Amino acid sequence: MSSGLSLRERVALAALRGVNTASRLLRRGSGTVAGGRVGLRLAPTLLASLARGRTIVVVSGTNGKTTTTALCVAGWGGEVTTNRTGANMPAGHVAALAASDNERVVLEVDEAWLADVIAATRPRVAVLLNLSRDQLDRANEVRRLAERWRQCLADPANAELTVVANANDPLVVYAALEAGDVRWCDVPTGWTLDARSCPRCTLALHHGEGEWRCSCGLAKPATTTAFEGEDLSVDQVRVPLALAIPGQFNRANAAMAATALVEVGVAIDESLTRMGAVTGVEGRFTTRAWNGHHLHLLLAKNPAGFDALLSTLSDDASDVWVAINANGADGRDPSWLYDVAFERLAGHRVWCFGDRRLDLATRLDYAGVNFEVADDPLHVPIAPGVVALLANYTAFQEWLARSVPC
Repeated sequence: MSSGLSLRERVALAALRGVNTASRLLRRGSGTVAGGRVGLRLAPTLLASLARGRTIVVVSGTNGKTTTTALCVAGWGGEVTTNRTGANMPAGHVAALAASDNERVVLEVDEAWLADVIAATRPRVAVLLNLSRDQLDRANEVRRLAERWRQCLADPANAELTVVANANDPLVVYAALEAGDVRWCDVPTGWTLDARSCPRCTLALHHGEGEWRCSCGLAKPATTTAFEGEDLSVDQVRVPLALAIPGQFNRANAAMAATALVEVGVAIDESLTRMGAVTGVEGRFTTRAWNGHHLHLLLAKNPAGFDALLSTLSDDASDVWVAINANGADGRDPSWLYDVAFERLAGHRVWCFGDRRLDLATRLDYAGVNFEVADDPLHVPIAPGVVALLANYTAFQEWLARSVPC
């Protein structure tokens, strides 16, 4: 792998590996980001050089990119390089590419970094899932991100890039219309509240049955990927889609992953069969045990994510656990809780966990939902069956670490 690198890049690669090895040995992290930062500081061209000659698929969007990346990897089959730990900025990408010589690569990409990563890696396919509000204290306004994507895809240097885009998200459509080669996907998209007005002219969008349009001419494009009952159709090839992981949103993720893999030569029946064997993604959607409880772990980090996961819960009166932190990785501003339709939890008893459990309890009180504040999780009574645990990022990591597989 280092044969095509300059002397400076070879030194940077050695430093990257050394720092990441030390990070793992000292238990200071997963050994994916620190070394990548050092490598890029020493040789800013390292990511581009390591990407050269590989077939790369990039996956970006506000929600679902980790799962869609995992489905792409599974669906491709065999050895595929990826940033499995979710380090989705250039430092994580360069570390992933440095760790493997595999020609086939799938990279999860933070939506704010998409243009930079496309410029460096020259991927074969870019999967654009959605755009919505996320981490209010530091994320760009969502329409600014759509504009950045649009400028990136309009760049003549990206003319050979194939884009797989969600046709039901107006912000994604606005950006992807500038691409030269687009595969439009008609997939379940529950959250479009961040695109109620036209991203081109700001007038109100008109929504109908399976359609949306603006008087300025921006409208849902004709699609090549769509669902027909329980089957998925890609370029008029129809195949049953059965997943082990829950939710219409994951069917959407799988559909877009399968569409991307067609572009690198994988038949949809083959990719969907392999995707069907995926039972969890970095702990998400798995059932784990803790202190006599059985917990179904679900990650939701913003209103759109919560909206999708709330739709998967049963209609019975079972307990539901919700854990909310507001650490750096979560975003410091938890006011997004007021955009989540927690009213849908009526009939459940909700246990509030995490550093911001009182903020959550206040929101549930406004929603008229029965709740309990869990100051000490050890004192929560054991409920029968499996309890759904919805947690944002650092709260999810805490519960994943303290629980064990069933």
